[in-house]
Amino acid sequence: MAVPTTTTAELVSKADGLYEHKKVDEAAAIYQQVLDATAPSASNTDPSVISQILRDQETALLKLGEIYRDQQNAEALSQVITHSRTFMSQTTAKAKTAKLIRTLLSFFAQIPDSLPVQKQTLLANIEWAQSQKRVFLKHSLETRLAGLYLDGQEYRKALSLVDGLLAELKRLDDKMILTEVHLLESKIYRGIGNMAKAKAALTSARTAANSIYCPPSLQAALDLQSGILHAEDKDYTTAYSYFYEAFEGMSAHGESGALGALKYMLLCKIMLNLPEDVTSLLTIKLAAKYAQLRDVESMRAVARAHQDRNLADFEKALREYRTIELSSDPTIRSHLAALYDTLLQQNLLRIIEPYEVVEIAHVAEVVGQDLQAVEVKLSQMILDKVFSGVLDQGRGCLLVFDRQEEDEIYTSGIETLEEVGKVVQSLYAKTVKIA
Repeated sequence: MAVPTTTTAELVSKADGLYEHKKVDEAAAIYQQVLDATAPSASNTDPSVISQILRDQETALLKLGEIYRDQQNAEALSQVITHSRTFMSQTTAKAKTAKLIRTLLSFFAQIPDSLPVQKQTLLANIEWAQSQKRVFLKHSLETRLAGLYLDGQEYRKALSLVDGLLAELKRLDDKMILTEVHLLESKIYRGIGNMAKAKAALTSARTAANSIYCPPSLQAALDLQSGILHAEDKDYTTAYSYFYEAFEGMSAHGESGALGALKYMLLCKIMLNLPEDVTSLLTIKLAAKYAQLRDVESMRAVARAHQDRNLADFEKALREYRTIELSSDPTIRSHLAALYDTLLQQNLLRIIEPYEVVEIAHVAEVVGQDLQAVEVKLSQMILDKVFSGVLDQGRGCLLVFDRQEEDEIYTSGIETLEEVGKVVQSLYAKTVKIA
């Protein structure tokens, strides 16, 4: 149906009023009515009138998406995106269409358990973009889909999608999205544990970023990934500097990732055996507004336990903040697991230090750990030559030996014999050639 300009404007205004008064269903019905309106024929209508109707319809589309986002109705939001494609393909410029679809898709992020619906919606829109020959939109949607696969730990699907994207993007020489995809590739390889390829992909991302104007948000994401990879190499000092740069960039633009960067900064201080710096770090201007958040408090609790070398408090912090603050992030989870192992080792050394023979059950009781876990850890420490000793499982005891100094003469003698062996092999090889 053709609707005069004033009618669409009035309908949008009426729907806005109903939405403000919490009459959401009535507002949604009116917004849908605006979307269903057909613009008058361009031949006998003022272009400004048609333009106004299109603006009203775009407003109605976004408002409808916001309503379903607030209602956490993923299926309805998906239908809005699907049904709006016809309107957008006929009446909206390609760049604006891409922006509208990306905006609507971003609403899924605030809807819990919407990942399956979001994947289906993306796949349908990728197919539509390909049929409409909207290459830029297709690449943008495929990048988002690869990110969802990464979040769902579907690394094979993510890598397959990224490989195809990179081949197309290199032909088109689109440096901006190429940077994003290389960054995504680095995260995927890091997820599957291939650190060499993760670093290579990050280098490619930085190379592409250096040839264009890199938005602050993307630069911060690159710095964050650099910090994560350096932390994996135990280079926490360099990692901290990258996390600080990422935190500054994200905080300046009000991005949600700033809190994650701050947690990584605190993690680096803890891993560098500087837990006392955690409190002072939270007094700087940018970090002060996050100081009272539960995520930051979780890192503060870990720092206190580490500073006191208190294994019980460390375990308590891990249990109390297990669900979201600590265990949900693979980077924090892996490094805290290593820290816990180190702290357990330090506690065991402190307990067994005064003894020549000590019951394993007593050690387990003092350290507050399971007997079998303590046995495994002690045997690992003996094999790693952290201390000299042997486990007498028949008696249930640990025998601790005095550390013997290494005999340098014995070591040098072994090295000499190895070198003589090499000479003999070389001479034998030459005699074979002569013969």
